[in-house]
Amino acid sequence: MNQTLLVELQTEELPPKALVKLGAAFAAGITNGLKARDFLEADSVATTYATPRRLAVSITNVRATSPDKSIREKVLPVSVALDKDGNPSAPLAKKLAALGFPGLKIEDLERTQDGKAESFFYTYTAAGSALAGALQDVLADTVTKLPIPKVMSYQRPDGATVQFVRPVHRLLALHGDAVLPLSLLGLAAGRQTIGHRFLSHGEAFDIDHADNYARVLESEGKVMSSAEARKDSIRKQLLERAGADQVLMPESLLDEVAALVEWPVVYECRFEDEFLAVPQECLILTMQTNQKYFALTDSEGKLRSRFLIVSNIATDDPSAIVGGNERVVRPRLSDAKFFFEQDKKKTLESRLPQLSSVVYHNKLGSQAERSDRVTKLATCIATRLGFDASLAQRGARLSKADLLTDMVGEFPELQGIMGTYYARHDGEHDEVARAASEHYQPRFAGDALPSTDTGLAVALADKLETLVGIWAIGLQPTGEKDPFALRRHALGVMRMLVEKRLPLALSELLGDAVTTFEGQAAFKDPREEVTAFMLDRLRGMLRERGFSPNEVEAVLAQNPDRVDDVVQRLEAVQAFAALPEAASLAAANKRITNILKKNEEALAQAGEVNPALLQDEAEKKLAAAVTRVQPEVDAAFAAGDFTGTLKTLAQLRDDVDAFFNDVMVMAEDVALRNNRLALLRSLHGMMNRVADISKLAA
Repeated sequence: MNQTLLVELQTEELPPKALVKLGAAFAAGITNGLKARDFLEADSVATTYATPRRLAVSITNVRATSPDKSIREKVLPVSVALDKDGNPSAPLAKKLAALGFPGLKIEDLERTQDGKAESFFYTYTAAGSALAGALQDVLADTVTKLPIPKVMSYQRPDGATVQFVRPVHRLLALHGDAVLPLSLLGLAAGRQTIGHRFLSHGEAFDIDHADNYARVLESEGKVMSSAEARKDSIRKQLLERAGADQVLMPESLLDEVAALVEWPVVYECRFEDEFLAVPQECLILTMQTNQKYFALTDSEGKLRSRFLIVSNIATDDPSAIVGGNERVVRPRLSDAKFFFEQDKKKTLESRLPQLSSVVYHNKLGSQAERSDRVTKLATCIATRLGFDASLAQRGARLSKADLLTDMVGEFPELQGIMGTYYARHDGEHDEVARAASEHYQPRFAGDALPSTDTGLAVALADKLETLVGIWAIGLQPTGEKDPFALRRHALGVMRMLVEKRLPLALSELLGDAVTTFEGQAAFKDPREEVTAFMLDRLRGMLRERGFSPNEVEAVLAQNPDRVDDVVQRLEAVQAFAALPEAASLAAANKRITNILKKNEEALAQAGEVNPALLQDEAEKKLAAAVTRVQPEVDAAFAAGDFTGTLKTLAQLRDDVDAFFNDVMVMAEDVALRNNRLALLRSLHGMMNRVADISKLAA
């Protein structure tokens, strides 16, 4: 009979950052294991439960016994199963005994072709297995494969030593209302579970039926068994408590807090207004990272002196909980205030000599040496772009100085952010101050780009120096490993060049970056590899924005040195591809490309198109059309009208089709052949000014 299956492990408090993964892996392991053994129906549904003190899964419509199966098993090749007289051989008898069919007769076997030879097969019905036996194996296998961050050894009451992520106290296993006879980690399965450590009555209680697990656990045990339900409850309570203020609730913090409580309740706390003089990023970070609190800001994003906590205890009088948390956070905020006040006593400029004692990489020198390279490169980039080079030089020079401050030493996540505060305190130009944080941008996918010219120049320099330097010493990404985040750096450079429409050539940027490493030992010029790497990142970025692979390849196949107009070219390619003439012209362009590639030596000898050598009417018309259209294409391209450039080519379709239908390009007469190749070369150049439209051909 089909029933709901429930399996639960009751443990000591599980590591909160690993809880969601552990719960998902526990549920998936049992579900997939039973599915593979044919215990689940097509409509069986698995539900994952995970709390700080339990991992559980319930699966609907689970069979008590797996179905009987018809099995067709190969016995032996006929040449081995029969002796020279055609009688059953000794190896056959031995094989049948090994398979568990010692009394089987040769007449009961199926003789059939098996590849190039004949073999004997036996078909039989294997009885289904009981759920308990199969689940015992599945459970043991699942537990050994859990993504446990660190295994813990502990001693059972009987003296045996076992290993798991945390000590396990109970195993619950129900199929419907029946306990399954399972064992794990020295525990025998039962129907009892435990409730909330403080809010339940403190004793274990029974789950009468697998279907009632979540309901009984919540009503009797004061436990919300679903991690997602707890997270939703926390989010809802935070928003209600925040009122008109904004609550800062990053998903990672919500996940972690939901993994710390079984019955979440949100309370409001406060700290002294004097702490608001400290940069709010410091206060927010210490509240979130160290205390798992939720900060509040007003409608303008300014931090409030009240904050929200998530407690595991519901009470009518939370004063003790609130007071305790306020006492705990105060020393943290005092530390932040102390660090901030101490750091302001020294200017960023005065800290620069200390960078020489901070190792960047043993093959690339200290942070001071790296800072010099970034400064030179940022100055060069600013000059190329017409920015204020002196500001770029100053911004780059001070960009890493905050690494030496007490605040960043305590909270590395604040690097750059604190640099901006300290630079402003030192009286630096606002763009120089903002570059301290902006040069790290974009920090992640979707992050904002630098908003100032100085920040932009320093950000480009910082990322290009990293790309070139790390690649040059042979530490480029391999597989999924990218310890120096070179993929992120390359994507950041491409985003800035494309979205800011910066008229910079990749060859010039990388050349400038390589120049800053002059005299560096064991430096291998990586420009070619880094260029290809960056263009690959650009390909992915453009595909994510909705451009098709063929469209992207049409624009990037020629490895453009400048990418500031790549989006405009792609939009033009899309508009061209929608024209009725596009498919024919793309196919013709592909054909022309192949012809020209095969005749590079002849093209080297061919000059300009000679009108006197044009014989066939079709080639005369095509030559005339190319001459007529060329000025329109040139004018549109010069004006940056890429869509107009490509659409102008639509006029050529009939003449191009007629040319390939009526003209033999590879004529025997060398002069005639070379003239036709020259005509195709002229046409090819005009057709591929914006993009290689041959890539659009199916």
